[in-house]
Formats: sequence, C-alpha cells, structure tokens
Amino acid sequence: MTQDNGDLDSLVRKRIRALRVAQGWSLDELATRARLSPSTLSRIETGRRRLAVDQLVTLARALDTTLDQLVETASDDVISSPTIDAAHQVMRWPIRADPGMTVVRQRMTNPPPEGPSSMRAHPGREWLVVLSGTAVLLLGNRRLRVETNQAAEFPTMLPHAIGAEGGPCEVLGIFDRDARRGHQRNEQSAGGTGSTRGARGAGDASSPSH
Repeated sequence: MTQDNGDLDSLVRKRIRALRVAQGWSLDELATRARLSPSTLSRIETGRRRLAVDQLVTLARALDTTLDQLVETASDDVISSPTIDAAHQVMRWPIRADPGMTVVRQRMTNPPPEGPSSMRAHPGREWLVVLSGTAVLLLGNRRLRVETNQAAEFPTMLPHAIGAEGGPCEVLGIFDRDARRGHQRNEQSAGGTGSTRGARGAGDASSPSH
C-alpha cells in the first residue's frame, strides 16, 4: 500500500492501533503474535513505516479480523430501512456485511401452536431477544419462557415454535442463511391448507417464521 491515499492509509493505521487496544494488548504482545518487531509495529501505527500488504495480512490474522475488514472504507449506505410485512407485523433488515444474515423484528399476540406437528425444524441457527412482553419458546420437548431483555440461541434443527404469553410481545431475531431459507419455505407452505398459520389465518403473528 502506498501513501497516495492518505485518508485510507491513516484509517488503517488507526484501526490497527484501536483493535490492539481493544484486545488489551501492548505493542510487544501484538508484535509477537504478528511476528514483527515492536519497533516495526510502532512505526506502522505512527505512520513512520510504509504499509506493506504482507504485513497487513499478518496483522489482520493476529487481530482476528480479515484484510478486507482492515482496509475497508466508510460506506455511504450506513442507514437502511426495513422491508415490512404488515399482514404478519414483521420487519426485516439484511446485514450488508454478511448477506447470509437477516434481522427480523415481529410483534406476536397469540401463544405458540400446540402439538409436535405444528413445530418446524430446518438447517441453521437462530438468535432472538424479547424486546417487550413475554415469549414462549417451544424447543424439542421443552417449553421455555423468555422474558423482556432475555435472549435465546438454538440450532433450528431442533423442532421449534414461538408465541406470546399473557399479552403481546415483540421479538428481534437474527437468522443465518440456512435458518432464513427454512423460514421462507415454512412461510410459503403456510399459505396452503393444513398448516398452523393457514388454520389460524394469515394475520396471525404468533409464530413469525416457524
């Protein structure tokens, strides 16, 4: 990397130092991890040494990040708006840095569907937090109450369903690519007859994606 792009050069140097400090490492500690001398690392951070790609790769690994993340510049697309499914009271946001991840916010009013046949299982992993109210998570043969500000994380290969308890609740969930695909298939199949959502009506928000 040359000094032609002064802003990027300065940003990368500041980022290296900030990541080091965030880890609680001294110059000596990061230099040892990156197999550099402390004086070389000090000159890199302070701008007294040219940034070389091979050293940046080594530093990125030592800092548990990637070269792309180390040198990425600010994006104009900082703010994003959700896509809204008003019928099911759902908002969805893609995560640009990881297209496989999706954030979903939903208001639920009904309890989870009863019976093993109403629970869904598919590849993937899910994390959710209850923003308000109380949710009930059916997970395999377990029935779990998730209170406001509590979170749950589980592999979606376990049969699962979620709903509200004692009144409406709002849930924010993060789904990986496999979990989101499974949810989309479930939503599509729910449009037919015989599904829990179909039996309750398309406006039911008791089980947003399961």
